[in-house]
Amino acid sequence: MITQLNQLQFDNRLVRELPADPEMENYRRQVTGAIYSRVSPTAVKNPQLVAGAKEVAALLDLPELIFTQPEFAQIFGGNQLLAGMEPHACCYGGHQFGNWAGQLGDGRAINLGEVRNQKSEHWTLQLKGAGPTPYSRTADGLAVLRSSVREFLCSEAMFHLGVPTTRALSLITTGEWVRRDMFYDGNPQLEPGAVVCRVAPNFTRFGNFEIFSARGEIDLLKQLADFTIRTDFSHLLVNATVEMTVDTYLQWFNEICISTAQLMAHWMRVGFVHGVMNTDNMSILGLTIDYGPYGWLEGYEPDWTPNTTDAQGRRYRYINQPRIALWNLAQLGNALYPLINAVEPLQQALENYRAEYERCAQRDMTNKLGLSQFNAVQDQPLTENLLHALQSAEIDMTIFYRLLARVSLDDIHQYTDQQWVDIVRPAYYQAPDANAENIMANWLRSYAQRLRQDYVVNGNDDLQRRQRMNAVNPKYVLRNYLAQQAIDKAVEGDNSEVEKLLQILRNPYDEQPEYEAYFARRPEWARRKAGCSMLSCSS
Repeated sequence: MITQLNQLQFDNRLVRELPADPEMENYRRQVTGAIYSRVSPTAVKNPQLVAGAKEVAALLDLPELIFTQPEFAQIFGGNQLLAGMEPHACCYGGHQFGNWAGQLGDGRAINLGEVRNQKSEHWTLQLKGAGPTPYSRTADGLAVLRSSVREFLCSEAMFHLGVPTTRALSLITTGEWVRRDMFYDGNPQLEPGAVVCRVAPNFTRFGNFEIFSARGEIDLLKQLADFTIRTDFSHLLVNATVEMTVDTYLQWFNEICISTAQLMAHWMRVGFVHGVMNTDNMSILGLTIDYGPYGWLEGYEPDWTPNTTDAQGRRYRYINQPRIALWNLAQLGNALYPLINAVEPLQQALENYRAEYERCAQRDMTNKLGLSQFNAVQDQPLTENLLHALQSAEIDMTIFYRLLARVSLDDIHQYTDQQWVDIVRPAYYQAPDANAENIMANWLRSYAQRLRQDYVVNGNDDLQRRQRMNAVNPKYVLRNYLAQQAIDKAVEGDNSEVEKLLQILRNPYDEQPEYEAYFARRPEWARRKAGCSMLSCSS
């Protein structure tokens, strides 16, 4: 393990191998004929570390003590560059809320370079909120502490939940003030600025390919596709110098479809709602990327979206996420068509997405219920009836599944409806009426009957089932009100709650009795409080 930041080894393959924008001036413009533009971070007054993720530092072969070095905040706040860094912003387009938006690009993200660690892994370092780029359009390229705390914490929370995601190395305040209109209602306020250093094998999005296809820049489309396959999908190649074939592109697209299906299943499993699933927010690696107006289901509302911009159409609501991912993949398939020139195999890859998502969703529900295997005849109606029961009252999804693991078959033979519901009653936001109580009690009875059968056939018991359930049903998730409480303290200069949440969310499936207060329903005061319920894309 290295001990100094200047020992990091950079191997900037994208900058070295792909066409650059010849214009070196940093002003907003349409960039054609190039994959990226060179641009440096904007210097800030007083960068100060708020928090760092030791696990991400370890990916770069850095010790936890690296966060205490004075130059750390200077470098990852945007004031200094290390030898070997080649900062740049990438060009991409995208479909936003179903409509083609043209050129978008890294408007407030600047890639510093690719670190090659001692395992020969490549990790791209990207500063979010480090100033304007040619792709910033009318924006300032900056970020505020509010949104940066949310990005930093959620990146790491998702990783520890087992959900594929970009990571976050550090969160740094800049000592600058940034003007933001949080709800786009004409009431902007000055907020403390911040920068997050994000880390991923790459930050390439569906939109990186869409822009070149839409412009008819097929040579650039092919160069980027070939580069991406060689660097991050090299297992598809016999050797690194082989020429790409139509079959190579199809295998690659199929793999993107499969990894995206797996990602959607993870989101649905833990109750995560991304909030803004535009094609420019979809990772080519099947990672969760761009944490803006996200949220976790609290009361189980399939049609809930955390995004104020999406409040009317609810395009990106929880239950619609798998379908939107498929739509986004279809747009990527359209963009890649000039490399393939055949519709049927692209359609087959989309069918493979559907099959993989169903396989993963079925597996996850089986595990969430603690069953040994899925029996379609019995478990399909059991699952459908459960979702109906969860909507019979306002029931917290995370708490419900965690409490469900506590069901014991030893003492439930003579339970009344009330006693059945008592098992999961702490998940209710309000006392259920008689009808809702009856619906839940009947479902719990049928669930217990299914467990008895599972135990007889497969030799399981309550303990084994609880272990299976608690491995996939988290106890702790980053609820918006918890993030907001950490933000409120951080704005006052107290970073302790950010650190505490980071620690809790490192072990989301463990009991952690010392943090039991964080295993709780959203408090009533947070139901409509700014930052705790609906959020905007500036969040």
